[in-house]
Amino acid sequence: MRKEDCFYLGKIAKKFSFKGEVLAYLDTDEPELYENLESVFVECNKHLIPFFIESSSLHKNDFLRIRFEDMNTEEEADAIIGNELYLPLNMLPKLSGNKFYFHEVIDFEVEDKRLGVFGKIVSINDSTAQPLFEVLNGDVEMLIPMIDHFIVKIDRDNKKVVMDLPEGLIEMYL
Repeated sequence: MRKEDCFYLGKIAKKFSFKGEVLAYLDTDEPELYENLESVFVECNKHLIPFFIESSSLHKNDFLRIRFEDMNTEEEADAIIGNELYLPLNMLPKLSGNKFYFHEVIDFEVEDKRLGVFGKIVSINDSTAQPLFEVLNGDVEMLIPMIDHFIVKIDRDNKKVVMDLPEGLIEMYL
């Protein structure tokens, strides 16, 4: 499995028991969706390795207590502490309305209610306090804040994000 075909689920945070159990921090608003997984991919040395789950249960809201098959000692658990967990993209719950996953709007056109279509989303910059659409218009790159108030509609059928942006934001780039 390639990393591009997966989504980041979380990270193995610490050992839980002396019998090889671990606690994984889940990076999700709905951890209960992942309570009964059969397997996950664990990133080991930049490769995704399938690990089969013997049992798992939620632990203190954001953590999943996991017992992997064939992992029975603290030393075996130590070897994967800090490793990231991934699942195939097809396991992401479907979103509707104006909720979206960052990867799903890449290559969508961006349309302003006032100015019409002004570019295409090439990536999402989420390293700032406010995530930004990185939009390309010819050779001009624009950074558009991903603010719920600005997003009118996610039009999946036409691969378009319709926005109502403040006057002057787009004009500043053009």
